[in-house]
Amino acid sequence: MMQTVQLAIADGMYAAALREALSHTCAWHVESVGRPDPSQRCVMVLDQSALERLPLPLSNPQRIVLVMHRDPQLMAEAWEAGIVSVVSEQDPMSTVLLAIMAAGLRVDKPHLDSSPSGISPTPGPVHASLPPEHRHPGSKRCKAQ
Repeated sequence: MMQTVQLAIADGMYAAALREALSHTCAWHVESVGRPDPSQRCVMVLDQSALERLPLPLSNPQRIVLVMHRDPQLMAEAWEAGIVSVVSEQDPMSTVLLAIMAAGLRVDKPHLDSSPSGISPTPGPVHASLPPEHRHPGSKRCKAQ
């Protein structure tokens, strides 16, 4: 299943390099956008200007990867907005890709009601105990040879 990444990065060379790296890494559908759409269930890779165009509070900010300069004030603002993945353009591309993959794991997945292969919940706790004939008396020490 392909996962979508909305890429809203003003630096065209960096955006192209990131798009290229994503196309060689995993099954990602990359959409370059001028204005990210937070209503879509996808990872959003944004620069500071794209982030400023989003309405607050952010919807599921854990799925955002923010690419920015290392400014403690801006990093604090991103953290307070709920963004947990902040990278720099100077970071290795492998670090940025790892942040994107982690954000992909945090994207809200639609819940399917009819899952024939899933485990259905039980109404109460189930205790699995061994019948008395299978219990072994004595201590559980290892024998050293």
